[in-house]
Amino acid sequence: MKKNNLTPQEKTFLEKAKRNDINGWIYLHIEGDGYERGFQHGYLLANEIKGALQVIRYLIHYDTGSTFEFFMQNAMKMFPKHIDQEFMDEMQGIADGSTKAGYKVSADEILAWNAYPELICNWWPPAGGAGAQPQHLKHRPHKCSAFVATGKATRGGKVVMAHTTWQLYGASDWYNVVLDIHPKKGNRMIMQSVPGYIDSSTDFWIASSGLMICETSIVGFSGFDATKSPEFFRSRKATQYAKSINEWRNIMLDNNNGGYANIWLLGNHKTGEIARFELGLKYYGFEKKKDGCYAGYNAPENIELRNFECSNTGYGDIRNNGARQVRWMELFKKYHGKIDAKLAKEMIADHHDVYTGKENPCGRTICGHFEHDNGSTGGSTPPYFPWGSADGKIADSKMAQNMSFEGIWGHACGAEFNADKFIDKNPQYNWLKGYMKNRPSQPWTPFKSLNKKS
Repeated sequence: MKKNNLTPQEKTFLEKAKRNDINGWIYLHIEGDGYERGFQHGYLLANEIKGALQVIRYLIHYDTGSTFEFFMQNAMKMFPKHIDQEFMDEMQGIADGSTKAGYKVSADEILAWNAYPELICNWWPPAGGAGAQPQHLKHRPHKCSAFVATGKATRGGKVVMAHTTWQLYGASDWYNVVLDIHPKKGNRMIMQSVPGYIDSSTDFWIASSGLMICETSIVGFSGFDATKSPEFFRSRKATQYAKSINEWRNIMLDNNNGGYANIWLLGNHKTGEIARFELGLKYYGFEKKKDGCYAGYNAPENIELRNFECSNTGYGDIRNNGARQVRWMELFKKYHGKIDAKLAKEMIADHHDVYTGKENPCGRTICGHFEHDNGSTGGSTPPYFPWGSADGKIADSKMAQNMSFEGIWGHACGAEFNADKFIDKNPQYNWLKGYMKNRPSQPWTPFKSLNKKS
């Protein structure tokens, strides 16, 4: 892309930023006030923002029949008045930086892109009219596997956290950003993210407050309040400003719109605490401890949330999410007292299918592979759906203290994915041709926040 001339101020902005591409990941360091770090982000990731938005414009139209502009217009009606100015400035900076680098995009588009998960999953089904449901949600695939452990469950008694993102392979091809943020105010953060996003969304965060954060979304959830604050803003604000697990929870509860409902798994390496925070719209569950484990497998434990705001979560059903529910129990028992960063990599890449009792990478396993699944997984997921593990991330207390983590791009198990061969074998997914990328096998890669200050 042709890059326009930079002003002296913009050059000063960019002197503080850094980009490094490694093993499928893009590491991006940004710092300063909201607009400044946004400009750095937009300028250095302009090509990726362009690519991600091209894909999502296609997918959102395919999924809903409505255009991206339709979603953008509604996002602008709902969200700006509920978002702090600092983060509105950051999105404006992303738009301006990308435009200056050669890809013209508006702040409205960036806001709608950040809100995409809650727009399509929570706002659209009731707003779209009778029977409206995005195509990929009709299949109800699971979304992410994760755990956090501490105390007697881990080697040395420290916090250990692991997460793998599950998503449609065409969409998740763009989830390869490691965003290292040094804001003028609040906590430093290093997280997995997406080009143009101000939050993680995938979600995997390490903050200088001591907090370690990940989640698995709640499937079958319905509930949304268009008069309240979007999830992407609340999760970013909570991570940047909270100093404890309880404070993080309280910021997420404040003016909660129910968007992108998640089972949040949190740790604090300074206190040794871990927590499970299941957040819907009207209902939530929260528990915290200094000894043991919590797992994420997309079905909430909280009884009220599961019954009053969800349907078809697969809870307790080993044909569905219940398979990972049981497998986490087995792994926690098997490795009690031994869980560390090395073992976390193995656990997040696990392919044991409790339904068949065999090693069987499919939609029921912790490292998800719907592309190998013949459709036997509970729910309505069609055979060989191109959805599943897109990455793996792990961190322990020592890493978090040093503002670092390790990640693998592609399947958490390291298996490669060839998009062209997959479509040739499964022509029913020809609609994704040109929108999915190959995923070669990659090594685990360490990432560390730069020790810089504005």
